Amino acid sequence: MRGKVVKLGDHVNTDFVISGKYKFKTQDIKELSKHIFEDLDPTLSQKITVGTIIVAGKNFGYGSSREHAPRVIKEVGVSAIVAKSFARIFFRNAINIGLPVIVASESFIDSTDEGDKVSLDLEKGIIRNETKNMEENFKPYPSFISVVMREGGIVSYFRKYGAFPWDTR
Repeated sequence: MRGKVVKLGDHVNTDFVISGKYKFKTQDIKELSKHIFEDLDPTLSQKITVGTIIVAGKNFGYGSSREHAPRVIKEVGVSAIVAKSFARIFFRNAINIGLPVIVASESFIDSTDEGDKVSLDLEKGIIRNETKNMEENFKPYPSFISVVMREGGIVSYFRKYGAFPWDTR
């Protein structure tokens, strides 16, 4: 995958992704996505196009355990999030819905700027900032997670195969 970077800082919580004032009024992800990052920066949603890769600092996605935040991010067309670290529940929710989340080094994150072009090879574990000609490796997902990601998330996988990839019955 390849996309233009939208750069965010440290500690972007789930209420910055989608404010609680909306997620308690509706469960419609299309409706919620109209308000993405509104409390963080009301103009941020205008920078996001299909294929955007979010590059962020530490502790991305802390807060609510609901899947609203990664679902809204995926709905607006973000293809992946690359960060220094993720809140554990956000990371798991993102995987469950098929949104790639990658942990990259502090130097890679700090050297990547808004608008840079970044590409990811999830199978080989390579992230490349094409604008700055930088590349680094990351630990690829285990094979069963890679399969889930290719199918668009755990629900899509189960609907297609009627079982989970780790189910060996």
